[in-house]
Amino acid sequence: METYNVLVVDDEKEIRDAIEIYLKNEGVTVLKAKDGMEALEKIHENEIHLILLDVMMPRLDGIAATYKIREKKNIPIIILSAKSEDTDKILGLQVGADDYVTKPFNPMELVARVKSQLRRYVSFGTYEGANKTINLHGLTLDQSAKEVKVDGEQVKLTPIEYKIVELLMTHAGRVFSIDEIYERVWNEPGYNAENTVAVHIRKIREKIEIDGKNPRYLKVVWGIGYKMEK
Repeated sequence: METYNVLVVDDEKEIRDAIEIYLKNEGVTVLKAKDGMEALEKIHENEIHLILLDVMMPRLDGIAATYKIREKKNIPIIILSAKSEDTDKILGLQVGADDYVTKPFNPMELVARVKSQLRRYVSFGTYEGANKTINLHGLTLDQSAKEVKVDGEQVKLTPIEYKIVELLMTHAGRVFSIDEIYERVWNEPGYNAENTVAVHIRKIREKIEIDGKNPRYLKVVWGIGYKMEK
């Protein structure tokens, strides 16, 4: 891997130090913060490529910190949570997290998810493949600039959201199942992926649709999956 800066935010020093060991073995530079407030300071002072963010912390918890970060930054965020309930995972994704790992976590799985998000983030910013522009009734995807616009106005998407839009727009009219979307975007098997994909689809609709209840672009095909209308 190239050298990347990963910010580890957790109020437990032992967890911060353990994650630092795992990531340093992969050549990653680790910065650490003990709560959301300190994390915001670190992000302001340093170039950060990914954030591992605990949910339960003093001063500013992980959910509130994610919301604050997303106001200005599209840095990949992986939520760390001791709670395994779907509601906690969904809440993290709803406010802008890209992925989540439940404590206690498998170190190999954590490292794999970090690598996956870093690859996607770098690809999102530096992709130099086919420079293609797609326009669907006012919804425009510029693969060269990695931009999405609605009627000429740029829409601010996270890397995951952009990848979903790119997948659907480059195959407009084709229906993708939830598992297929997850496998293509997250690059891992789509086991129990329904909630994760649904939350990201909802966030995308909030950004590109005038009326999310009657979407013009991103359509659901009940019982099958999603498609981008031609």
